[in-house]
Amino acid sequence: MMQIVRGKSGWVEVICGPMFSGKSEELIRRIRRAEIARQRVQIFKHAFDARYDSDSIVSHSRQSLPSVSISKPSDILERTADRTELVAVDEAQFFDAELVDVCSRLADQGKRVVVAGLDLDYRGQPFGPMPLMMCRAEYVTKQLAICVTCGDPAGFTQRLTRSRDQIQVGATGMYEARCRHHFEVPEETDLDDPETTRTASG
Repeated sequence: MMQIVRGKSGWVEVICGPMFSGKSEELIRRIRRAEIARQRVQIFKHAFDARYDSDSIVSHSRQSLPSVSISKPSDILERTADRTELVAVDEAQFFDAELVDVCSRLADQGKRVVVAGLDLDYRGQPFGPMPLMMCRAEYVTKQLAICVTCGDPAGFTQRLTRSRDQIQVGATGMYEARCRHHFEVPEETDLDDPETTRTASG
């Protein structure tokens, strides 16, 4: 169990892993512990993610907390109050690279920043700002799911649709957690479907 020592300096924590690994659930757990400690908390998520609730972060187990939906990292800086002690960001993979600098600036201001997101996309490639975020963070927690094929620990997200877009928001029925052995990287020829339309990976 990670032990955080409360002090005057800020830091960045990253919670990463595939879909269905409990990232949002772990984020919510840390937020609730901070609230019990009477810390001032603000929660943000990307506006792309409206699967369960557009105004809350929601885990696949349906735990939820109210949040603010934003479309760019600079919105976090503009909306974060001076007195806020913990800034939480969910679905971080949807943001651009500016998120890394924004989180660093907040940590430099003495705030605890907790970021959750997919570290790999449906091809098993680094996703969005997450790789650099993990390098810059003081704490990184890698969550694992359960492979639906064999029951082993799963670190990959298998897309079940034919879309080739990196970003396609979905949940059960569109994605599965897979282990290294059962994860299949889609071939380009498998994705050349003229009826495929761009939707907004989650």
